[in-house]
Amino acid sequence: MRFSGISVSAQTQKELKTLAILVGVFLGLFYLPVGVGRFDHAVLESLYLVKWYAREHVLLCLIPAFFIAGAISVFVSQAAVMKYLGAGANKVLAYGVASVSGSVLAVCSCTVLPLFGGIYSMGAGLGPATAFLYAGPAINVLAIVLTARVLGLEIGIARAVGAVGFSIVIGLAMHFIFRKEEAQRIAAKAAPLPAEQPRQLWQTSGYLAAMVAILVFANWGEPAESTGAWHAVYAMKWLLTAVSAGVLGGMLVTWFGLKWWKTALIALPTAALALLFPGTPAVAFAAAVVLLSAVTSTHDGELGEWFGATWGYAKQILPLLLAGVLVAGLLLGRPGEEGLIPSSWVAQSVGGNSIRANFMASVIGAFMYFATLTEVPILKGLIGSGMGNGPALALLLSGPALSLPSMLVIRSIMGTKKTAVYVLLVIVMSTLSGMMFGAVSP
Repeated sequence: MRFSGISVSAQTQKELKTLAILVGVFLGLFYLPVGVGRFDHAVLESLYLVKWYAREHVLLCLIPAFFIAGAISVFVSQAAVMKYLGAGANKVLAYGVASVSGSVLAVCSCTVLPLFGGIYSMGAGLGPATAFLYAGPAINVLAIVLTARVLGLEIGIARAVGAVGFSIVIGLAMHFIFRKEEAQRIAAKAAPLPAEQPRQLWQTSGYLAAMVAILVFANWGEPAESTGAWHAVYAMKWLLTAVSAGVLGGMLVTWFGLKWWKTALIALPTAALALLFPGTPAVAFAAAVVLLSAVTSTHDGELGEWFGATWGYAKQILPLLLAGVLVAGLLLGRPGEEGLIPSSWVAQSVGGNSIRANFMASVIGAFMYFATLTEVPILKGLIGSGMGNGPALALLLSGPALSLPSMLVIRSIMGTKKTAVYVLLVIVMSTLSGMMFGAVSP
């Protein structure tokens, strides 16, 4: 490298970059606006949000998702993934399965990430994998029902139809745009596979279903009504979680060769803690996670590989998510609170049904973190402040499926270019959908 005839060595370039970073950090700290009310409040909001996230999502949502992703990597045969979700799979079946997955998995944009990483690393095509990535948090039956009840039947139906259609269109678009790269990736995955698998596909599917049941029931939210099927499930959620865990334990012994007494080492302390602390079931849940980790991590066979894969996903994803939640809290705060960006700016930017309002709603939804179901009361307040139906739908279609924390993780899984295209597709399609819906439902 030369500057005006002066040659600069690679080592010098490296030192100059280090100096630039140090100077930048120093200047940032030197001019840190500590003592300014809005900045101090935004810092507190970021800490409140990450504290809430750690309490509400990490133990009950993310950790089960890590174990499911690890199981996909270890126990699901690559041939099965390629058959149903690979680039050469039947398109109707592949995109059909991916696009309706959210009706079963009531997860947020962060919890779906380990599951996406699991199927993508096993050779799933980029199209079906990204369709699943979008559909997982976007197509949530309870969220759609709540949307229809609180915001109106029209917007509830539009959200359901839009989310299913989006997942398919986005998946097909990603497949088309990166078809050459995908062909190379799939070819690299097509290594010779063992002729026989240790278990039948239905056994592996049942094993994954038991873990999905634990994830779903442990996170079953309390409905607004005190009667009905949703409330009946909520009243029995921890019993159903315990039954699902018992089924999982039986499968570990019967199909995966775990010694029965090791399963008892997990089950008995967990049951005792559940009886001792009936008001805080998370204590028993945490104990079960720790004991299962201890048992599987010391196993020499495939159960040890399962823990290793689970731990690998946790190391890759969790730090990025927590950092992203901190930044999101700093910029936008928690629902009902303010970060560095005033909420009045947000309300003004999404007012009416203009192109600008729809675009801003899509962008805000894409970068803001929404926990499952929280987007509905937030939108209720924004609509009361003048937000049009079009921008409301645009935010509903981009918000639950994306967030700043999820973008950081998606980038670590499939790279910067694919992530940027995926985010752009979600924003553009949300904007167009909002404009069309706003035109017919002003």
